[in-house]
Amino acid sequence: MAATITLFTRPGCEHCRLAKEYLQERHVAFAERDVSRDPAAQEELRRINAPGVPVVVIDGDAVLGFDKYRLDDLLKAKGVVIGQPA
Repeated sequence: MAATITLFTRPGCEHCRLAKEYLQERHVAFAERDVSRDPAAQEELRRINAPGVPVVVIDGDAVLGFDKYRLDDLLKAKGVVIGQPA
């Protein structure tokens, strides 16, 4: 079963752009949610106490900010294959 991955972003956020590109370069499938247009996404970030974006949530576990090492560690822990086209 594939992991559920969500990337919370907002327009004009450089770190959000980098996180999105990082996931795409590794061929990791994810859903993107724009917190500037999606009130439910804003509420979800409040529930996990995220101070801002980007936030990557993988099967309920969050990486706050763009931290590629933590992101890679969590992807691996969740069994996500990195670097291979889906």
